[in-house]
Amino acid sequence: MTRSLRLWPLLLLLAACARTPRPSADLANKYHDATIRQIGTAQDERNTAALLPFLTNANPTYRREAALAFASVQAPAAVPGLIPLLRDADLSVRRAAAYALGQTGDSTAVDSLRGRLLKETDNAVRRYEHEALGRTVTRSSLPELWRVEALTDTARASALALGLSRAALRGLISPESIRRTVLVLNSPRLPERARLVAMVGLSRTRGYDADLARLAQETLLRVAQKDRSYAVRAAAATTLGKLAAIPAAPATASTVATPAAAGTVAAPATSGGVTPAGVLARLATKDPDYRVRLSAIRALPFDAETYSASRKAVFYALSHDRAPVALTAAEWLLAHAKGESGPALAALADGNKQASPRVRAALLQAAVRHASPAARPSLIETIQKRYAAAPTVYEKSFLLQALAEDPASFDLLKAEAFAAGQAPVVAGNALGALLTMRRQAEFPAARHADFAAAMRQALASGDVAQLGTAAEALTDAKLYPQAQPDDLAALRQAQAKLQLPREIEAWQGLQQALDKLEKAPKPTPTPVATAQQHPIDWAVVQGVPLGQQVRLRTSKGIILLELKPNEAPGAVASFVTLIGQHFYDNLYFHRVVPNFVAQGGDPRGDGNGSAPYNLRSEFGDLHYEEGSVGLASAGKDTESCQFFITHTPTPHLDGRYPIFAQVVGGMDVVHKLEIGDQILGIELVK
Repeated sequence: MTRSLRLWPLLLLLAACARTPRPSADLANKYHDATIRQIGTAQDERNTAALLPFLTNANPTYRREAALAFASVQAPAAVPGLIPLLRDADLSVRRAAAYALGQTGDSTAVDSLRGRLLKETDNAVRRYEHEALGRTVTRSSLPELWRVEALTDTARASALALGLSRAALRGLISPESIRRTVLVLNSPRLPERARLVAMVGLSRTRGYDADLARLAQETLLRVAQKDRSYAVRAAAATTLGKLAAIPAAPATASTVATPAAAGTVAAPATSGGVTPAGVLARLATKDPDYRVRLSAIRALPFDAETYSASRKAVFYALSHDRAPVALTAAEWLLAHAKGESGPALAALADGNKQASPRVRAALLQAAVRHASPAARPSLIETIQKRYAAAPTVYEKSFLLQALAEDPASFDLLKAEAFAAGQAPVVAGNALGALLTMRRQAEFPAARHADFAAAMRQALASGDVAQLGTAAEALTDAKLYPQAQPDDLAALRQAQAKLQLPREIEAWQGLQQALDKLEKAPKPTPTPVATAQQHPIDWAVVQGVPLGQQVRLRTSKGIILLELKPNEAPGAVASFVTLIGQHFYDNLYFHRVVPNFVAQGGDPRGDGNGSAPYNLRSEFGDLHYEEGSVGLASAGKDTESCQFFITHTPTPHLDGRYPIFAQVVGGMDVVHKLEIGDQILGIELVK
């Protein structure tokens, strides 16, 4: 025992060294090349004319870099220059051209992409081209996805999976595309990423009829229980939940044995008596990965026939040692509890002392929502006492949501929203709670005028969070059936006081409200900041070698990030500069969505803050995997200081939010992060 103790310091040192390898000085990023910097500057400036000549440069490196630049610029004018690169002798150029065409999303590229798919021999390029086709097809050209080739091998099945998924994520689906996706999922030896993107496509698909639901369900039941990937199982659970509400069609040859292309395996004819509700309940309580459990909980059915079994799984999950699982269970009860006693739900909040404040607040909110009128006053009194004693603004914000369930709390919420010196987190959530309360059917007519006065006060406050809530309220036709001149004037006055680009998100919210209320024929363009207001500091970029790591110290532990200067030079330069200014020290993680993201870096602490500048979006050829670090935005070219870390692969974010780093250590800490956890400091690993 004594020898073991003496060895601990050495073992810990070795472990630390293994987790934090120092980047090599020889691994210089690509921006030490002056021509690539020139291409990067043109990309940042959205200078299409300056980039186009590089597409025909004699050096394939520069052709590739120019194509990748257009993946961020997304200029339709580049399409005629990108199409010839699909035939380039260099594989990396062909991949970059296909990626850029997909990112541009111009339907004029469909025929060229389809033609190249018939001739392309490299499997990796084919996957890029098929994915690009899924991003460029229209509703009428959707069949081009499966006309280009039969599913004769795994590589082609993988390519088709990417194309079908990208189309589905754009809302382009048909009965045949659903059938094809199911067939792809039954292809033998399909790689994990292909299975995942196909399943994510199904999970976001609408328009299932009974026959299609049954066909998909057979495959989903198998995948949800047996797939090796937790991410695929989780996506299958989500889709099962959507299909559970569709009445099953009788088993027929036409619904089960859909004709398959050569090399595919048709969906199994029967599910062996296994039901979606039973599988979801089992996943919710027994799957080894917590992300699958919480996906299954969200998907649990709540009809009269299945409620009892779902309830049992939910109550079991409430005691789970992982806060995200318990939170998801509490939120299920909030949304779906039937016949539950309000006091009994409140007792769950009191009885589970290990639960996080967010879980307890969600249970209290469920208690108020489902309580009898006689039981409500005492529950509200309990919540008010907890609110007064809550030690953090985030715990207060959770309890404000619970108070929003009862109109009797109107005056308290309004007072908290406009109290002098109020913390932005509390003020914004209090006003949001007022809007939630106003939308309830039982909100008293006698207080309609008081609510309207609160929204006018919010517009006059100048606070960006409150402006957003007021704009949302004014565009709700149920609350405001007719736009009033005074309201329109107040919206314009509030918008005129905003500081751009820092408050661009609030500007957008107000403008969207004005467009809707004034019935504008098309949305008003956002005044995006140009590169001149904050150009990329290439000296900073060149000082970041490949493999450069960053130590993110949080109140839950240390997270190690590896920066991606080649793919996101502007984002990396901004992040490194802000680190040097200690910008992030003592900020918070203000948003955590279980099995999705943990987001932080907002100086306000409520998701509405920003640095004094915006960045241009950099969409490098990267995918959102577990631990990817992206920049939050309010739309293309509006990124600033807020960042998020993904809990799981999220293909629907690919090419829409810049990735500038990857977690390489401490992912267990990321999974433990909750709203209100603090960023103690960030520093480069020397």
